[in-house]
Amino acid sequence: MSRPVLVIMAAGMGSRYGGLKQLDPVGSHDQVILDYSMYDARRAGFETVVFVIKEEIEEEFKARVGRRVERHMDVKYVFQRKDDLPDGYSVPEGRVKPWGTAQAALAARHVVDGPFAVINSDDYYGRSAYQKIYDYLCAHPDGDVYEYAMVGYRLKNTVTENGSVARGVCSMDPDWTLCGVHERTCIEKDGDNGRYSEDGGQTWTPIAGDTVVSMNMWGFQRSFLDEAEARFPAFLDQALVEDPLKAEYFLPSVVNQLLGKARVRVLVSEDKWYGVTYREDKPTVTAAIAAMTEAGLYPEELWPEN
Repeated sequence: MSRPVLVIMAAGMGSRYGGLKQLDPVGSHDQVILDYSMYDARRAGFETVVFVIKEEIEEEFKARVGRRVERHMDVKYVFQRKDDLPDGYSVPEGRVKPWGTAQAALAARHVVDGPFAVINSDDYYGRSAYQKIYDYLCAHPDGDVYEYAMVGYRLKNTVTENGSVARGVCSMDPDWTLCGVHERTCIEKDGDNGRYSEDGGQTWTPIAGDTVVSMNMWGFQRSFLDEAEARFPAFLDQALVEDPLKAEYFLPSVVNQLLGKARVRVLVSEDKWYGVTYREDKPTVTAAIAAMTEAGLYPEELWPEN
């Protein structure tokens, strides 16, 4: 079996952040969050990284990120485009954004032919997550069912003081097999726990801080891309009627459809997540990276030239 590759979704528009957060430095030598992700992934065994980006940022992305990591990993680039649609479909007039995380993963379908992990570019996942998912993918090829994995985090470790976040709340069997992911698009910190709203903040429901949530760190075999591509038309048929300008094809929705045909093992990380959902989050992330560097978890220069 081929070695797992890392697919990084870096085509987001950063609407809540107010800019291209995937290129905003957080390290002392202009490193961005995904530099630390790739460093952790390389230590875990990943040798190839596929960047899913927008064509408009290609040159800046290569200059700021790609060229320095090319000395240490095999780097590939693919584009997420809103017009990358199945035959017979076209972009509705007025649509600005691409079609979500499942379509972002599909952008890599022509360069990924084996196991792969997929992550967000603006989330710091912690070193152990990459080792867990790499080892799992190496040891669990597809058999009678598809063999996938997800690194889950405790909700209390994934919320910000600066506003609401979207998280996939997970339900699992006692053996940590995923039963489903329920997207909650408005979760706020509430002491050591959280709370979520489904009506724009008019009412709130408490949610325990130890609840396991998805941060979009998935481990798949090639079969997932084939299934997601086959299911894309059905999503579009509904989206083009109900919400043609904003509907998104999400990774968890495809996973939910495949449960039974696929077994998804939840690999829980107790690490703290760091991310830049809002611009106000950046000082916290920068301070955390500095502390981890001072403690010896990372070198000052992640990608030395020599």
